[in-house]
Amino acid sequence: MSVTLRLPTPRPIRTTELPLPARTLPDGATVWHIPARPAPRSDTYTYVSGNGKANADGNGNGNRSGNGHASGHVPGHEHERGHSPGHGPGHEQERGPRRPMASVPDETASLEQELRAALAHVDALTAEHRRLKHELAETNSGVLALYVQLEERDERLRTAHGQMLRELEDALRPVPIAVDGLELAVHYAPAGTDAPTGGDHYDWFTLPDGTVHITVVDALGHGVRSTRSALNVTHAVRTLALEGHPLQSIVARAHEILAPFDPDLMATVLLARLDPATGELLLANGSHPPALVVRADGTAAYLEVRGRGVGYPLPGSERLLHARLDEGDLLVLYTDGLVESRRDPQEGEQRLVRSARRHRNRAVHEIPGALAADMLTVVLHADDTLALAVRRTPLP
Repeated sequence: MSVTLRLPTPRPIRTTELPLPARTLPDGATVWHIPARPAPRSDTYTYVSGNGKANADGNGNGNRSGNGHASGHVPGHEHERGHSPGHGPGHEQERGPRRPMASVPDETASLEQELRAALAHVDALTAEHRRLKHELAETNSGVLALYVQLEERDERLRTAHGQMLRELEDALRPVPIAVDGLELAVHYAPAGTDAPTGGDHYDWFTLPDGTVHITVVDALGHGVRSTRSALNVTHAVRTLALEGHPLQSIVARAHEILAPFDPDLMATVLLARLDPATGELLLANGSHPPALVVRADGTAAYLEVRGRGVGYPLPGSERLLHARLDEGDLLVLYTDGLVESRRDPQEGEQRLVRSARRHRNRAVHEIPGALAADMLTVVLHADDTLALAVRRTPLP
């Protein structure tokens, strides 16, 4: 048996979600196939009247008379059709009333009602699904808008943070000096992008006698904490130099001043004293990489001075190195981050010589950055980097 249900507005129905197997016709109607129930067998019974006639069951079947048996009745088996064993004719008993079978139209109406209820449930689920999708779309839209706002705010914060770091870096740098007969330039880059400075620092100033003092410091560590240590060293050195202490004694004297306040401080120090009028150069060293001089004709040499830095055992420079810069000669002071990026200081020093020779005739303000660009093409060991260039020029 099949039942066809046509909705007022045809729409596709997912038949797999319905409680009974169904299929959808091209015109939008849905057909359910209902397995037919087997018809119950008639419960025929016979009773014998007092006149010996056999009467049929209550369904109106024909009667037979003569032999006293109804159609289909087997003699001797009266107990199967209303006879009790040991009872004769005339003592037949009728069976109780039969339960009437439900009509087919009633079952069809019941099934249609169940199907309509199932479709109503599907419609409710579809509406709920549509509502949830709408709410999810609105939520996603709000989250996206919030994400865009957060990105814009983060960008503004990064811009402000970068500006603040640049201002702080400029505040920590010494004021540029203008000296007749000398050109000076510096390049500095911290190891990390989250701090404007690190442990590498420098200082330059003119002494009362007209000579120029240059200090290069490399304090142990990275970030702002090492910057504080480097600044303590440069301030101590500047004070000692302005007080007139001999250049060779300044490293050891700075250690004596700073050790009680910062026992963990360790820093390498390179001191240079240059006379712009004569080109005389004095160097004192405390565990720092040697200075490099590139002559106007392209020859180059490292100016080695032994010594130990602030915070080291037996701190101080072992001697003073005396040298001379002629017009056009280039002096390069630097920290180990410039030559140890590939974890081989000797190889780095050789590359620095080649780079300094190649760039020695450029404008002095371009030389430190060009040296750093050449030396840091491959960085296996990130570190603060400082390069300072001094060139002697003709006096006006």
